Amino acid sequence: MRPVFAFLLLALLCFASTRSENDFEEDSNDDFAEFDDEFDGSFYTEQPASKSAEASAGGGVGTSHEESREKGPQEPRKAAVESDEEEDGLVEDDDEFEHFQDEEEFEGYDGGDAKDPPIDQKAEPKLNIPNIPLHFRTHWDSYWMEMLMVAGLLAYFANFFAGKTKNARLAQLWFSTHRALLDENFALVGDDGKAENENPGLIKESESLYTLWCSGRTCCEGMLVELKMIKRQDLVSLVAGLMRPQLDQAHIKIELTRGVMDAFVFAVGSKKTITKVFKEYTDLSKFCSLVGKPEDRYNVPNGFGVLSEVPEATSAILESRVITALNKYQSYIDYLHISDQFSGPIQQEESSSTLKQPETKAVLLAGFNLPKHAEMETIKPLLLLIFYLMERLKTYRMSKEGKAKSDKNRARVEEEFLKSTHAARAEAAAQRREDKRKQEKERILADEDPEKQRRWELKEQKRQAKKNAPKMKRLAVKSL
Repeated sequence: MRPVFAFLLLALLCFASTRSENDFEEDSNDDFAEFDDEFDGSFYTEQPASKSAEASAGGGVGTSHEESREKGPQEPRKAAVESDEEEDGLVEDDDEFEHFQDEEEFEGYDGGDAKDPPIDQKAEPKLNIPNIPLHFRTHWDSYWMEMLMVAGLLAYFANFFAGKTKNARLAQLWFSTHRALLDENFALVGDDGKAENENPGLIKESESLYTLWCSGRTCCEGMLVELKMIKRQDLVSLVAGLMRPQLDQAHIKIELTRGVMDAFVFAVGSKKTITKVFKEYTDLSKFCSLVGKPEDRYNVPNGFGVLSEVPEATSAILESRVITALNKYQSYIDYLHISDQFSGPIQQEESSSTLKQPETKAVLLAGFNLPKHAEMETIKPLLLLIFYLMERLKTYRMSKEGKAKSDKNRARVEEEFLKSTHAARAEAAAQRREDKRKQEKERILADEDPEKQRRWELKEQKRQAKKNAPKMKRLAVKSL
């Protein structure tokens, strides 16, 4: 009904706009009277209750247009309105609103072909409740991933506490076994670095590393013992150790007093360890060479290697007592290293190489494997071997030939170092001269004395001319 009423209203407005304002005021009542007579309120018909409900439920544009289509053809499409005798108007067919009857114009408009069944407003709506899963499941097999993670964490922490406890027990067992022997040879055992030694004994650096510092003995500055245990507290390291087995080790480093031993470098140990340290340490790589067939030459056990600088010194160190100890405790001895030129591992080459040789010191290094079944009494004689080597180095003196060879090797190493650092030293010297000239120039300019500045500039010009001049050699010609 509303579209038809709007159509008529628009037609009326179009008709009224063609008349003058005065005529429109005079005849407006008559026009509306004709409008009422012609249509006679036929647009205002009551609808059945079912259709009203359908319109309210199905609602929207499609329903309104359906009603307008059903009633539209019954109404006259032409409206003729007679006016006064002077001016007549005729409203012809207007196709402007023809699209209201197009079925494809509106969405959801079916043109009266299909009708939805009436909806009973009294009936209760049917609600579909979806099956929502419970927040917590009742089956434990759904949590297998979480249970595995919890079990893994429990195993890791259990292994951590068990591993660190075992490492602490082994370290304390080694210290208690060797405590009496250490007290006999050193005045201070277990220095903690404080003014007052409050806790003498092992120092825990980590869960797998314990250190012990001893001092107060002749011919040495002190002795550092490092107990490097297997990382039993780390489950990942234990699993990796199944593929590459490791052992608990005790590393001993004794700093000898300068001048106690003669100048030579020597090392003996398992072939694997000797090959490794030969590549890693500076003194062994520069002064020593690997001895071929050491079993026949020095009677060392099979599987041992020897690095020697001076054969005379190597034979003196590997005497009968040392060879006996090496054969008896072959499985526990990893390496023995004696050097007067020890400077640590080889430094990686950098762009700015050092201009001075690294500081060296005389040391006695040893590495021992700890027994697997915590029988520390088994390796107690190895500490006695260390003290015997200290006394041996104190009393041994090389021959003149041995000393001459040793001095020659050290001169060769120093010459190689100077050659390798020649360019760097020349660059550093040039930089020092340049800095000195800059300082002198700043000092001259600060004096504000024109005469001094002029003389300094002349001096610089002569220096630059001399520097840029071609070099010529003078030849002395003797007259006959």
